[in-house]
Amino acid sequence: MNLVPLRLCERKNLMIRILIADDHAIVREGLKQIIGETSDMVIAGEASNGHEVLNKVFKNDYDVVVLDITMPGINGLDVLKQIKAQRPKLPILVLTMHPEDQYAVRVLRAGASGYLTKESASDELITAIRKVSAGRKYVSSSLAEKLAFGLEVDAEKPPHETLSDREYQVMCMIGSGKTVKEIADELFLSVKTISTYRTRILEKMNMKNNAELTHYAIKQGLVE
Repeated sequence: MNLVPLRLCERKNLMIRILIADDHAIVREGLKQIIGETSDMVIAGEASNGHEVLNKVFKNDYDVVVLDITMPGINGLDVLKQIKAQRPKLPILVLTMHPEDQYAVRVLRAGASGYLTKESASDELITAIRKVSAGRKYVSSSLAEKLAFGLEVDAEKPPHETLSDREYQVMCMIGSGKTVKEIADELFLSVKTISTYRTRILEKMNMKNNAELTHYAIKQGLVE
């Protein structure tokens, strides 16, 4: 019996098939370059917006999805939730420019297998992909410490933790100085809808205007 073809076949099946989802072509190229240096991974697909991610995930087989949060169309957080609803076992590694304090806990609660900032991608991406593809979670040591501390301390949640994911996203965008129209354009929603979100946010946060909201977001480290 010739065992060589079987071993080659087995080796091929061990390749981690990855879908890269980011709206910036230069970021996707950089990720492909990093992943291309490995022998056990292959880029099996790319997506530049939320709709494209969902279409490819539901039509193809991937071992890991590397997903950005901020994308045109359906934002990454909503994409994450829809994928987990249909493909709960598919590992999703969130790779984003947003700092851990801003989105990490929310995406992990939504079902992400890991959270990685683009700043640390060149050093940690390969390790993170291997870990989540094996069914484990990947977070930085600093985030792990925060999560552990949160479990140990029964502290009162900060006001922004009462917001829905969409409200939280709009709050961060207001806090970064964007106008209602700019937010509406970026999220592909109407100005009226964003204004409604803004009103809810101010009520839940017990604030009167955007200035108070911006001050809070900066003080809490939710915006840069």
